[in-house]
Amino acid sequence: MIMPETTHQFISSATLLLMLLNPFLLIIYLIDLVQDMDFATFSKIMIRAGIISGAVFVVFAWVGEQMFTDILQARFASFQIFGGIIFLLIGIQFVFSGPKALQKMRGAPEHIAGSIALPIMIGPGTVSASILAGTQLSPGLSFACITLTIAITVTTMLFLKRIHDFVRPRNEKLIERYVEVMGRVTALVVGTYSIEMIMQGLTVWSETFRS
Repeated sequence: MIMPETTHQFISSATLLLMLLNPFLLIIYLIDLVQDMDFATFSKIMIRAGIISGAVFVVFAWVGEQMFTDILQARFASFQIFGGIIFLLIGIQFVFSGPKALQKMRGAPEHIAGSIALPIMIGPGTVSASILAGTQLSPGLSFACITLTIAITVTTMLFLKRIHDFVRPRNEKLIERYVEVMGRVTALVVGTYSIEMIMQGLTVWSETFRS
């Protein structure tokens, strides 16, 4: 049986946003918080970060790219270039200093939720996916799509936190080795993706000069 077009677009939009958020890579990004915080505190921070990110995604889904051109008076390519530079700096810090390098970038503990939301969860890729969801779905469905995706991401993060707390006392060296390896892999992925975002932004800019 062929799925209705709306259902297919809903699933595609949710899948794309979930892949870009990627809680399995996100947990490595936040491994210092996972290791140092108890489950209740970590849960509150992740829920707040999810709410902040979801609210931003919904705004972009409803307003679309016009928010950049009409309200901010800037091209979306500028957002791609700047976001790529931010992610590149994060990737470089991660390569040389590991997860602890991100503590300085997040700032004071009371601002951790906002720092997780931006720039870790809210980036050019997830914003683009939100805009795409807004163009393919009605406002109500785009809101439901984003809410579902954020809920899955946060729930997965909390589940991974539970697994970490259960496994670490028994296999601490194995956890540390996994974090070290996956941290470097994550840094490579983030660095590669950041260069791609910068190149995409520059490509769009060059096309505007040609026209």
